[in-house]
Amino acid sequence: MVKAVILVGGPGKGTRFRPRSLEIAKPLFPLAGRAMIEHHIEACSKLNDMQEVILIGSEPTGEMTPFVREASNKYGVNITYLQEYKPLGTAGGIFHFRDQIRKGNPASFFVMNADVCCDFPLQEMVNSHMRHGRNDIITIMGTEVERAHSSLYGCIVANASNNNEVE
Repeated sequence: MVKAVILVGGPGKGTRFRPRSLEIAKPLFPLAGRAMIEHHIEACSKLNDMQEVILIGSEPTGEMTPFVREASNKYGVNITYLQEYKPLGTAGGIFHFRDQIRKGNPASFFVMNADVCCDFPLQEMVNSHMRHGRNDIITIMGTEVERAHSSLYGCIVANASNNNEVE
């Protein structure tokens, strides 16, 4: 069984989308004709053994509930929105809802940010993770950016000899 956790953030962000972001939750902001987060859910729904997609954030449930219901029906996957009692940050939401994430003892789970849009090679990541054995704790998808821009993002330092192991 595989699960996905999508971190959706909360109100007060989305400054680049203003003034529209004042009217609509950032993860529901339209991108290529669909809510931004719908692209993530679609990618997750294509995974073998996807059991559940968990959305974590501090957006009001009134904005998220209709979308969750509709997307769950459309993509045939169980989707749950877990609202933080206050913004907890990236690891805070995962830690706070750890029991719900681990419920059912998933073999693996993805953690994604709702505001990162890309081609999601999720099945390839699962396959790679399994090929390298169950002793691997984590598989991270990253992208290369120019050194001048690296301080704007989290950085992954890879082993130069095999480009796989994080030092």
